Amino acid sequence: MKKALILIILSFLALPLCAQNEPDKVEYVDDEACGCELVFINGIQTTQDGDRYGFKREDGSIITPNKYMFVDHFHGNYCKVYLNYDSCGLINRDGVEVIPCLYKNVSYPLDSLILVQKDSLFGYFDTLGNMRIPIKYPAASSFNEGLAVVADYVDTNIVAYGFIDHFGNMVIKPSYQYAFPFNEGFAVVKAYNRYGMIDRSGREVFPIKWEILTSMFEGHLFAGDDNGLALYNNKFEQLTQPVYTQLDGKTEDRILVMRDGKYGYLDPQGNEVIPCQYDRAGLFKDSRAYVSIGNKWGIIDRTGRVVLPIEYDNSGYRAEAYIYHDGLALVEKDHFYGYVDIEGRPVIYPCFKNAYQFSEGLAPVYIGSWGYIDTKGDFYIPPVFDIASPFSWGRAEVIYKGETHKINTEGRCVKNCKNAPKSWR
Repeated sequence: MKKALILIILSFLALPLCAQNEPDKVEYVDDEACGCELVFINGIQTTQDGDRYGFKREDGSIITPNKYMFVDHFHGNYCKVYLNYDSCGLINRDGVEVIPCLYKNVSYPLDSLILVQKDSLFGYFDTLGNMRIPIKYPAASSFNEGLAVVADYVDTNIVAYGFIDHFGNMVIKPSYQYAFPFNEGFAVVKAYNRYGMIDRSGREVFPIKWEILTSMFEGHLFAGDDNGLALYNNKFEQLTQPVYTQLDGKTEDRILVMRDGKYGYLDPQGNEVIPCQYDRAGLFKDSRAYVSIGNKWGIIDRTGRVVLPIEYDNSGYRAEAYIYHDGLALVEKDHFYGYVDIEGRPVIYPCFKNAYQFSEGLAPVYIGSWGYIDTKGDFYIPPVFDIASPFSWGRAEVIYKGETHKINTEGRCVKNCKNAPKSWR
């Protein structure tokens, strides 16, 4: 319970993959000669030679040869690369190893600093590749809101957690059993197996007495114990009684909670605007959320109005069922699958034996074999596949006559095409 309720956990190198400010621009060029797919993201293409990878530009000029065992795609100006399992670095868009492949792991820049791990110690570089803070900490987080959590030895065998600034100054001394990164101006800290909250000066603003305490999220937090949690605002004023036992997150000004074994939703003032009456429930997306009572599923809006009657099935328990993609939600009725619009009206009646959510305007459906329909329910790529997956980055993986291929959204084979039709359309 406690682990599930601490929202921000100090995962030292579990860092966000997308660090750019603008969305990726993706373009494709198909290369029939080599049988590979060429995917351009923000003007840079991943290349491959056997089990090694590199990058080149759209004009064909080489950024870096195919020498890396693993590569990410570029996020802004940087890309994480591995020469082998324990040799990680960071290259820029010119192929320069800003951080050489000498480290067990590296982060993408956050607050202009790059967290690196060498053996079992952590330190920081700037974006020019200069070491800013020595590799000496037994544990550390990336910077957030100008500060980073680090662990340091306060005795030969005792490690405590504190906070450093961009210059490596210990601005909040290591005196905690554990600490979490700052979020919205506050950080959760742990001492004597209890949690509390401090501000950027290190002042204790919420007493270290709680068995369970979440980090600040959009001006709110939950605190309590295994018997119940109460909602507080960022002035640390209590908004509800400690009656909630599970918190799953907040979206669109609705906080998903559990009380007495049932799910419901709070508003930012702590009012239970949608009563705790559902056996399962999801976060809101596009002002809609899935809910279930018993084994039947439906969809509600932010007021609690039932948009799709709670009379549908979910025998597959698909993570994307009853969530809107391309304006349609996948639903199941009597073991057949179809799609409803934002008001719960059937757009594509349940007539498929199996199906997945829409992505990039198409959805894989099964009628004895797999194909792809458009948002009108018409087959855009005919049902000829043994298996088909949803599209991502303009590509989908399919199995045809026992062989795996990749196709584009026009139904054209773009990878492993030797024994495949040029196009399935």
